[in-house]
Amino acid sequence: MSKNKNQYINREISWLKFNDRVLQESADPNVPLIERLRFLGIFSNNLDEFFKVRYATVKRIVEAGKSGKSVLGGEVAKDLLEEITKIVIEQQTRSLEIHKDIEQELERENIFLINEEEVTKEQTKFLKTYFQEKVSPQLMTIILNDLASFPMLKDSAAYLAIKMILNSGKETVEGHYESDISFALIEIPKGIDRFVVLPQEGDKHYIIILDDLIRFCLKGIFSMFDFSSISAHMIKITRDAELDIDNDLSKSFIEKISSSVDNRKNSDPVRFVYDKSIEKNTLSFLIEKMGITDTDSVIPGGRYHNRRDYMSFPSLGKQDLMYKKIKPLAIKGVDLEGSFLDQIARKDFLQYTPYHNFNYIIRFLREAALDPKVKTIKITVYRLADNSQVVSSLINAAKNGKQVTVQIELRARFDETANIGYAEQLQEEGVKLIFGVPGLKVHSKICLIEREEQDGINRYGFVSTGNFNETTGRIYTDYTLFTYNEKILKELNMVFDFFETSYKINKYKHLIVSPHYTKSTFKKLIDKEIENVKQGKEAYIKIKMNSLTSYNMVDKLYEASRAGVKIKMIVRGICCLIPGIEGMSENIEAISIVDKFLEHPRLFIFGNGGDPKIYISSADWMTRNIENRVEVGCPIYDPEIKNELIDTFEICWRDNVKARWFNEEQDNVYVQNDKPKLRSQFALYEYYQNKLAEENKQAAPTSVE
Repeated sequence: MSKNKNQYINREISWLKFNDRVLQESADPNVPLIERLRFLGIFSNNLDEFFKVRYATVKRIVEAGKSGKSVLGGEVAKDLLEEITKIVIEQQTRSLEIHKDIEQELERENIFLINEEEVTKEQTKFLKTYFQEKVSPQLMTIILNDLASFPMLKDSAAYLAIKMILNSGKETVEGHYESDISFALIEIPKGIDRFVVLPQEGDKHYIIILDDLIRFCLKGIFSMFDFSSISAHMIKITRDAELDIDNDLSKSFIEKISSSVDNRKNSDPVRFVYDKSIEKNTLSFLIEKMGITDTDSVIPGGRYHNRRDYMSFPSLGKQDLMYKKIKPLAIKGVDLEGSFLDQIARKDFLQYTPYHNFNYIIRFLREAALDPKVKTIKITVYRLADNSQVVSSLINAAKNGKQVTVQIELRARFDETANIGYAEQLQEEGVKLIFGVPGLKVHSKICLIEREEQDGINRYGFVSTGNFNETTGRIYTDYTLFTYNEKILKELNMVFDFFETSYKINKYKHLIVSPHYTKSTFKKLIDKEIENVKQGKEAYIKIKMNSLTSYNMVDKLYEASRAGVKIKMIVRGICCLIPGIEGMSENIEAISIVDKFLEHPRLFIFGNGGDPKIYISSADWMTRNIENRVEVGCPIYDPEIKNELIDTFEICWRDNVKARWFNEEQDNVYVQNDKPKLRSQFALYEYYQNKLAEENKQAAPTSVE
């Protein structure tokens, strides 16, 4: 197949449509009110990252004088930039309307977001004191007129652009005074909560955004100037987030990454957002001084930028306006008192966070750190929580004499600085560090320990679809398999060997490992389904992943569809495949679920003629995951866990509350049918509650007559 718009959805446009689903959540009246504001924050944060990474990539293609059609699904890069800008402006406009609606609903709940012109006399003293004590010492204010060069604005920081009409003191013939214009910038401090909660008045809550508090105090900030008027409008610049790693052989890898992260601060701007009510001469002054020539990257916005801060909008004790917190459940069959390793030796266990408690991973590592029989621990690290218990456990193990090896990915985008800090901390404690494979990111989520037992050295381990991160473990859905299966663990050890001798390519019978085998193995599995359907056998494919952008894999699914293989796909984010097209994809259905938790697992189910083959994986079907990263897919051999994974897929597939259809129109229409309402994330929690209830019922003593 040749690549054209009729066969593929462009990945950048598909990503924007995913972010539109996030925006839908902020507009959904069935979503708790404060959660709706937080979804607005997620929408804004997503958009920032999109411009830093994806928009920047397309822009580089344009600047290189190339069309980019071969890598952009048939789109011409220059046309694509214009299309992106048009969609973003429409989404931004809609997000402002949604924000306005939410504010009105907040007022009905006695929560009032006030601006600088709505501050009462009673509130003035509190705000003036708060400003002097908390805000003023952290303000960075720059007078622009007399500077030889314009200051380098920080990536994604928010600034107030100040315009002052100055009184020159020279009287004119008409008896008026001449005036000059002075411009300044105030950087909104990041170290202060964006939302300033004022003292409650009866049952009324008042909040002022930090930007407006600064506006309220503008005259005091610039009291040394003689001005007749002063105004402040917000601006923000987004920079290209690509890392440019130098080839200086005298530098360590940590030094190279650290230097590249520092250089990112001065990278080219890809988006300049401004308050659309800003005066024309102020906007012209800023654009000229910053040397911005690309008008497509200049985007009008609202009064407030960096709305990602709404992700941490204060709760104000209003539990009824937020999602009810769930209590993570125990894994059925795991004894809380006994050795977790001994229990894994008897049976595989599946953890599905956040329905299950993330602490099983910590428990595994803590026990390994203390167990005298455990000799080695090997683990991959991509993104970690602040004050990571995973790191603490690994250091504890090293202090107890274990041989601890950590493959840490320093190039995990936007986590580079944190990972450099953890790498240095681990190194200081005697942990052996591996910094990946030349030319490849290590994105696999694996851990392996070796334990000296009566019959020799035995291995235990776990394979996950998500990061070993306690914070995201509460809001991301992910599978983790704990296993004693030597077939799997022997090959996990081969992956760790590959990290240290990357020129040696191992052969795997069980694991699906990128970059050498993911594409070919999955294609063989698809071919088997094609063969089965031709032989009249049961043939189907069920996939759950974050993104599908590999045209190669899309073409393979089209081939399976044309052969008659029934394909169901649950894709959270980007989907370049177009389902339901006669003669191409009529046997493919695809949905996306955006809800309370972020859907993150990768699950692959192949009918295999009635004996399903099931895999969990760290890899999406994206070119980068298949060809440019080390990823690990793991087979599920335990019959009970296989059935459990099939159940979880089917529950998600039956969602008719938060699921949206993928189609050619990309209109994010909700799945609607006459079946009882099923919200999969709530139903999954209930599913695991029922599993525990069954276990407790079976364990309950029976009365004896």
